[in-house]
Amino acid sequence: MKKTVIYFALLTFSMNATAQKVAYTEYKLKNGLDVILHQDKSVPVVAVSVMYHVGSKDEQPNRTGFAHFFEHLLFEGSENIKRGEFMKIVSQNGGQNNANTTQDRTFYYEVFPANQLETGLWLESERMMHPVINEIGVKTQNEVVKEEKRMRVDNQPYGQFIAEIMKRLFTKHPYTWVPIGSMADLDAATLQEFKDFFKKFYVPNNAVLSIAGDIDIEKTKKWVDAYFSDIPKGATVPRVTQKEDPITKEIVDTAYDANIQIPAVMIAYRTPPMTSRDSKVLEMASAVLSGGKSSRLYTKMVDDKKEALQVGAFNYALEDYGAYIIYGLPNGNVALDTLIADIDEEVEKLQTTLMSETEFTKLQNQFENDFLDKNTRMLGIAENLADGYTFYNNTNNINTELEQIRKITRQDVQDVARKYLNKNQRVVLYYLPKKG
Repeated sequence: MKKTVIYFALLTFSMNATAQKVAYTEYKLKNGLDVILHQDKSVPVVAVSVMYHVGSKDEQPNRTGFAHFFEHLLFEGSENIKRGEFMKIVSQNGGQNNANTTQDRTFYYEVFPANQLETGLWLESERMMHPVINEIGVKTQNEVVKEEKRMRVDNQPYGQFIAEIMKRLFTKHPYTWVPIGSMADLDAATLQEFKDFFKKFYVPNNAVLSIAGDIDIEKTKKWVDAYFSDIPKGATVPRVTQKEDPITKEIVDTAYDANIQIPAVMIAYRTPPMTSRDSKVLEMASAVLSGGKSSRLYTKMVDDKKEALQVGAFNYALEDYGAYIIYGLPNGNVALDTLIADIDEEVEKLQTTLMSETEFTKLQNQFENDFLDKNTRMLGIAENLADGYTFYNNTNNINTELEQIRKITRQDVQDVARKYLNKNQRVVLYYLPKKG
């Protein structure tokens, strides 16, 4: 679900994460479900999460949007939870819940007072074991997804820009479409196709149950066994990555958006997977260019030259590939080509000149603070542990990532800029208002 969730900071804050490594217990059930438990008794709260290794890249080209659709559909109810009661049970027991979907995974969670841990385990086991997938639920959630797409994409200014970039940056890999998918594909799908998708991907051996908070480890193990061990193991999910041909010549194109009045330019480069060291270095490169109002692009283009209303760069890191995206919105009648020239000039400086020690120290401190902040909430710890297992094949990534960040050098930032951010390796997209 995409609604905003407000967490009670005093309940979810954990000082231990900033001072110590994250201790955890990990084991597998016989059905293949990976279980990760992190105990922190500093606050009486617990986060229960399940990450399924399924996202929009696992869909068929004529049946896109399934993973995101199931993000919604699996709140419909189960054999033991009446339709529409799932979230009521959560709120009645003092909890918050939500879910989200990316190209690579779907993540469900509840945050409860610690004494409601068993409730969270029961809810997630019901979702995994026997959800109700019928025509009523499919039709209901189909309308919900359509409304979400209208609000967040179709009628949102610049709402299509990621989709427009991805379908040009990728031509073979299913990253060419985005998680929201096609409403026509969902309309055309049969009930059996939805059931088959669930049976294939939402199985214990394609998931990780990650629990963090004020728990008793042995008692939690008993509850996990009671609620999850009887869920049947599914068939092994095949993992086939479609390889893209390298981009060797600049791709220039135009897209139109009826919801905007101010044009924009987007520049995108295909980059390596999120698990690669270069991907983390590219995050640093984006922070140099646009990490706040003192960053290079903002200072030059917004403050000094006043040519841009907004400018930014970010590394869109995914499991199989990534996308490094730089964008700019002109101020007044400034030409988009002027913004491109300014952006290229700053990228070239990144490629040819080492940043100062002072700038790099500031950058390292920023990344260390961001890393520590991710582990100050029980939900953040649960998700980071699940990410480590799912994508890095290393749950302990949560304890080694900071060390990896500290080993990145100024030369590394320069090297990745030289390797990936070249004109002959990119898509340049003029994103213009659609007249009429």
